[in-house]
Amino acid sequence: MITRIIEACASVLFGNRQFRKSLRDKTLGDTPLASIDLELTSLDPVTTQITSIGYVTGSAGKITLSSSGYHVINTSADLGQSPVIHGLTLDILQQGEGLADAINSLLPLLKTHVLIFHNARLDLMALDSAFKRCRLPQVEVLYIDTLQLALYQLNKQHQVLPSNSATLTVCRQRLDLPAFPEHNALDDALATIQLFYAQLNELGITLENSLESLAHTNAVGRFKLGVPH
Repeated sequence: MITRIIEACASVLFGNRQFRKSLRDKTLGDTPLASIDLELTSLDPVTTQITSIGYVTGSAGKITLSSSGYHVINTSADLGQSPVIHGLTLDILQQGEGLADAINSLLPLLKTHVLIFHNARLDLMALDSAFKRCRLPQVEVLYIDTLQLALYQLNKQHQVLPSNSATLTVCRQRLDLPAFPEHNALDDALATIQLFYAQLNELGITLENSLESLAHTNAVGRFKLGVPH
């Protein structure tokens, strides 16, 4: 039993060292980024389903608007109150595309880019469920969470965080970014990558720095989507 515990600890420590090294080898300026946002049927990561996907890429501090994509998903899931938020009603969703087709459009970015999310945990768990539902091969992604970057900064300033202080809209307002249309997946993806570049400036991190320069914020991670075949 003790031997197994030691081996498990060694595996974790070795894995963390390898992960930090992989971050050290990537500079923020040279790393292609893909900002992704999902509109969902609920905030429950276990049962939620995707209603739309938006994404846009960037690199070297610039955003490539021509790379953007937007997919409405045809789903029969219980929408609950979600149409009130994102405006995707049942009749709109019935004209959407299949989940597998939309995920396949996203796959090249998942394999080649560092992903940017605002609330990575929720979106990654929704993507993981989608991968499993579509029986897609497993993909390990590297991601940065602008929500965690915001919480890192807020926790340095407040003992108790103000209510709703880390929403995408409030985070942008705090950094004097312009208002944007909320709850559209493509608009939110664009707003998130803009926020990320502003957060780098707030942290005093330049594009010459490596991704490891963000590791202390707990905003950088990796995640395996789907089940290994």
